[in-house]
Amino acid sequence: MASDRRGLKPITSLAMKTILTLAVLGLAALTAPAQTAAPAATAPTYLRDIQPIFMGNCSRCHNQESRFVYNWLDYKTAYADRWEIRRRVWDSWKGSYYKEPMPIVNSPESLSLSDRDRQTIRDWVAAGSPLGVAPVDDGTKSKADRIVSGQRLFTSICAACHQPTGRGLPNVFPPLAGSDFLNADKSRAIRIVLSGRQGEVVVNGQKFNNNMPAFPLGDQDVANVLTFVYNSFGNSGLEVNPDEVKTVRAQPAPVENTAPVAAPKSSFE
Repeated sequence: MASDRRGLKPITSLAMKTILTLAVLGLAALTAPAQTAAPAATAPTYLRDIQPIFMGNCSRCHNQESRFVYNWLDYKTAYADRWEIRRRVWDSWKGSYYKEPMPIVNSPESLSLSDRDRQTIRDWVAAGSPLGVAPVDDGTKSKADRIVSGQRLFTSICAACHQPTGRGLPNVFPPLAGSDFLNADKSRAIRIVLSGRQGEVVVNGQKFNNNMPAFPLGDQDVANVLTFVYNSFGNSGLEVNPDEVKTVRAQPAPVENTAPVAAPKSSFE
């Protein structure tokens, strides 16, 4: 290759093409919009994601009054049992664990537990089962907005037993739709959501005898879900506010007369 008068080698056509290509690529890199990395998925936490699932699908058995199974409405207990929860809720459901899946197959809770709920429980365990922080409702919403919030709570927590229609299950779970028991005493309804209820109850002329656990809900959540129920299913349209719930919560629970009645003595005694 011949040199020019200054002793420099001439630029070949191939070298020129390479230089132009690099220049074009560099210009494109400078003018292209910045690519932002996709945000990492937020790991599920107990208070935000898992406890609501447990309240809606596990609390009929796994509650603070249970004698033979663990109370998963309590974080420490659920954390200690987290791997068994994952195996029973996810692995058994997938057929890779020998014990029966939970919730019990074909139970109302099993039918209402979605695939996404099961995945959330699985991911919570895999992420180390963090406690997290409960969502905060500042209580400044309108009644209509609070009914919407209450409907979400009802769907995730109450509908498994009382059914999405509010009609309950005959001879098992009492109806909320047009309920004379519910509409007769708002304070009693608040107390039941706060403290649960055991024993016989008569609703719309029918007897029911089952267990409703206490749910770890804040004053605003209790007010929201009851406001939704009172304004749905043909009920009275009452509104429950957080201050009413706070007042009932501060009151001592009524003492029910549960002492056994002595059997009459035999004439031979």
